[in-house]
Amino acid sequence: MQKDQKEKILIVDDSEMNRSILVDMLCDDYDLMEAEDGVEAVSILSKHAVELSLVLLDIVMPKMNGFGVLDAMNQNRWIEDVPVIIISAENSSDQVERAYELGATDFIARPFDALIVQRRVVNTLLLYAKQKRLISMVEEQVYEKERQSDLMIDILSHIMEFRNGESGLHILHVRNLTDMLLSRLMAKTDKYGLTMADISLISTASALHDIGKMAIDEKILNKPSRLTKEEFEIMKTHSAIGADMLAKLPVHQQERLVKVAYEICRWHHERYDGKGYPDGLKGDDIPISAQVVALADVYDALTSERVYKPPFSHEEAVRMIVNGECGAFNPFLLECMEENVDRLRTARDEGIVEEVRQRKLRSISEETLRGEGGASRRTLQLLERERMRNSFFASLTETIQFEYTDSPSMITLSARGAKKLGLDEIIMDPRHNEKIFEVLDRNVWNEVGRRLRASTPENPEVRFDCALRYDGMTRWHRIVTRALWSEDTEPKFEGALGIVMDIHDTHMKLQELEQKAARDPLTGLINRASARERMELRMSDSSGGHFALAEIDIDDFKVINDVYGHMFGDKVLQQLARRMKNSVRSTDICCRAGGEEFFIFLEYNTDIEKTIDRIFHNLCFTCDRHAVSVSMGVALGETTGLSYESLYYAADAALYAAKRGGKHQYRFYNPSLHNLLDAVPEKKAGREKEDKQ
Repeated sequence: MQKDQKEKILIVDDSEMNRSILVDMLCDDYDLMEAEDGVEAVSILSKHAVELSLVLLDIVMPKMNGFGVLDAMNQNRWIEDVPVIIISAENSSDQVERAYELGATDFIARPFDALIVQRRVVNTLLLYAKQKRLISMVEEQVYEKERQSDLMIDILSHIMEFRNGESGLHILHVRNLTDMLLSRLMAKTDKYGLTMADISLISTASALHDIGKMAIDEKILNKPSRLTKEEFEIMKTHSAIGADMLAKLPVHQQERLVKVAYEICRWHHERYDGKGYPDGLKGDDIPISAQVVALADVYDALTSERVYKPPFSHEEAVRMIVNGECGAFNPFLLECMEENVDRLRTARDEGIVEEVRQRKLRSISEETLRGEGGASRRTLQLLERERMRNSFFASLTETIQFEYTDSPSMITLSARGAKKLGLDEIIMDPRHNEKIFEVLDRNVWNEVGRRLRASTPENPEVRFDCALRYDGMTRWHRIVTRALWSEDTEPKFEGALGIVMDIHDTHMKLQELEQKAARDPLTGLINRASARERMELRMSDSSGGHFALAEIDIDDFKVINDVYGHMFGDKVLQQLARRMKNSVRSTDICCRAGGEEFFIFLEYNTDIEKTIDRIFHNLCFTCDRHAVSVSMGVALGETTGLSYESLYYAADAALYAAKRGGKHQYRFYNPSLHNLLDAVPEKKAGREKEDKQ
């Protein structure tokens, strides 16, 4: 609120004289509104509750009395933010007691004394202003600790992505879905005795549900086709392995977060009918934490793309789960899912979880201020729990956490980070601590400090790569920090929170991932996105060269898979890829676009018809005594124009014409085929999708 803006007070009294007297007493210092009965008061509150600082309320009024107004304020939760002083001639003990029970802050009997009224108004406004500041302070502290926890979860997700391409967003999605399902379950039944703290703890622990996959061979973990029975048995061990990893942690064994994470890791593949694994638990023998994460895990797996399947739609995923196609789940949880089916689709978005978190923090803050024993004990418990969560995630991610305060000048390191660097956990006046500068170059220290002070409250994040020296070695690290600023009119730099990540191995892994991402893992050919980039680069660098794009499709490939199995189908794809590479020059581009669809992009100077004929016949072969044939559509740049889109659409039209003509042949594109694909709905939709991409 601006300094020159007066606080707003609502005066509710059926006597115009009483209202006039109160206005005369308060008009110099406050912005006043009036209501002549309870109904008008509730109407004003419904429109202006957020603007009001105080209500002065009479008890005896027509239409709706003062107690009715207090009831309405409680039902709409206005009473939580707008204090009420009762001003009435009705001052019997039962009337006063009832007013206090309904949330009134103070009681003033008529006739009015101007000094008393003014003093009580000032005291009430000051009291509520102080309470709001305390709530805000608690919210900020708890929120900051929550934010640090989220940072640890994000880092853990990122690390797991190095091993398993599905795990990064999957972890965040499962956490959000778990939060939503638990919140609904708590509102639906008290059978499980859930609290807001339980929901927060279980949602956080859900991030570790698949940690055991870090021990599974990548060839099995990222296999693009169906697992064999033996491979599936190996994959199933990840739940027990993850639980064992947590059970063998050298520290934090007594922490509730670790115990809940153990439950989730071990039993999130159990099913309500006892047909899950690893222990065959049944019904509510399965901890509710594992039951909820199991449902969230299945829903996200169904609606997400995997190396072995496309995503199912939201509606199809819900139908499959409810019909028991993915195993049996707790009926209560299925009801929670069906009752929130519209929110389920969006529950993976951070916005909903942020909204829920804000409500939780608000609730925790208000409980802190109103609970027995005062704010300090409850606040310390909350902050200590968040500290333990941060420490736990830091130990898993092997990052170095630190907090820096500018005044007094002090660095607080995570226990693991301090041990790794050979420094104390708390370092006072670090600018004059020589041990720090044995690890970190003084110029780097000064540069990080300069960048932090040059940041702003709107853009507080600073990233910096530097070398650290410890264990007799110098290694490159990335410092990621967030500057902390005061809430003053002119914000003042107060310190920073941050992490330090070893990026030597990270860079190597990123390069490896980039190479893998550009190639189809089954055939070794580059994928469509990479092929498009290379094609466009070649055409942009060309000075009038002749280019051709051949789109290749294996005839009756679905029949091959259905009759001979997917392993044989994979063998056909691999053999076709080898024959493609052997049929063209090293400068030509061979690509697996997806499924049984392939591309060849080449530049030519001689008779292109002979080249295409040779390639076509090389791609018709025998695999384990089964004859394999292909259909091919060819587009020439001189006919279609030199752009990826024009070549691709033209080759697709020519391929469609070849397959419609009986398969096992090739066709060159000509203008008569221009609108051929528009008559095929799925082809037209594919073209529109490609245009958008």
